[in-house]
Amino acid sequence: MKGIGWASLCLSLYAAVVSAQVVAVKAGKLVDPETASVLKDQIILIRDGKIQAVGQDLPIPVGTQSLDLSSRVVLPGLIDCHTHLADGAPGDDDPVGIFRKTAAQYALESVPNAKVTLESGFTTVRDVGTYRALTDVALRDAINNGYIVGPRMFVAGAYVTITGGAGADTGLAPDIQLPWDMHYGEANSPWEVRQVIRKLAHDGVDHIKILSSGAVLTHGSNPNSQEFTLEELQAAVDEASHFGLRVESHAHSPEGIKNAIRAGVTSVEHATMIDEEGIALAKQRGTYLDMDIYDEECIQEAGRNGHMPKDFLEHDAQLGQIQRDNFRKAVQAGVKMSFGTDAGVCPYGMAAKQFAMMVKYGMTPMQAIQAATVNAADLLGKSEWLGSIKPGKYADLVAVSGDPLADVSALERVDFVMKEGKVYKQK
Repeated sequence: MKGIGWASLCLSLYAAVVSAQVVAVKAGKLVDPETASVLKDQIILIRDGKIQAVGQDLPIPVGTQSLDLSSRVVLPGLIDCHTHLADGAPGDDDPVGIFRKTAAQYALESVPNAKVTLESGFTTVRDVGTYRALTDVALRDAINNGYIVGPRMFVAGAYVTITGGAGADTGLAPDIQLPWDMHYGEANSPWEVRQVIRKLAHDGVDHIKILSSGAVLTHGSNPNSQEFTLEELQAAVDEASHFGLRVESHAHSPEGIKNAIRAGVTSVEHATMIDEEGIALAKQRGTYLDMDIYDEECIQEAGRNGHMPKDFLEHDAQLGQIQRDNFRKAVQAGVKMSFGTDAGVCPYGMAAKQFAMMVKYGMTPMQAIQAATVNAADLLGKSEWLGSIKPGKYADLVAVSGDPLADVSALERVDFVMKEGKVYKQK
């Protein structure tokens, strides 16, 4: 009898432990971006941070923790494919300001950026470069180790740029020597490009960010220019592939965009002045366009408030509307589109404002949601884990009180955020 009693106790304890690992989320409506549909009255069973099952009449194990979202719309955790979370505290729109702080200051000041991004509903980001090399790697690792709160980060480590190019620290006197971390990604030949990518791969980056045209927010730059030759861009894509890394390219100019696509990049960032040939080429090659069409609002506001350098505003003149018109053309042409905001240009936590702009310029609300879920996961090469609420994937969920398919701006008011089964926001 004693033996049977002990066995029963062990089984009871085991059942309690197992049930404690399971969470049941009751979703009034569930957006499935894979099928572009909305399911009603769904139960999502979560075990150890991953989705175990999804269905309408799933049996819920006794003792399971339940989260009632039956009055809300539940979506997969959102993904921003173009962020700069490791750029320190917001407020300094001139990159020259980076010299007033240490790399440690930048890393620590970036902690709130990560937290507010997650709480706004973005459970994953692709961070696409920082002037202080590898601070984004440190931020990612701090989140992964549980030291700080933030989204899942996939990081670039540094900008791969030509000397004095779009990703360089420019605007200084010629006799000022930059420390190693401010010219880490500089390269001026195919073999130098390969060398930089080998360093980045060794230092643990998740992808490569190269810049194939001039920039708006860089001193002495010209967004219409072409930077890196086709041969150099091809070397970047080839070398990155040896380490299993994908390449995205910053590009504003038509030729910079087309050279990046021809070289085989996975996505073109900004794609501001893409022409008809570039749109056709992107569609033919299956290249994603990651167009940050909201941040023009923030650039212009900063200009009105006197917080944006004059030359940046001169670079930006007319480009905002050109980019938005080209976004519409790309959507109409059926080019692959992902969601990217250039977070950091606008204050962190505002990324969801771009959804309404994407709808204004040609997308349906479902297409905009797909850009930030299934499309973004595909761009990252992480569809197995991210982008939809399906068994086996990470339990990344967000919920809103409004209907984002009727008014996509509802995504600006996220009520609930879960990342890998852990709740980070609940109203």
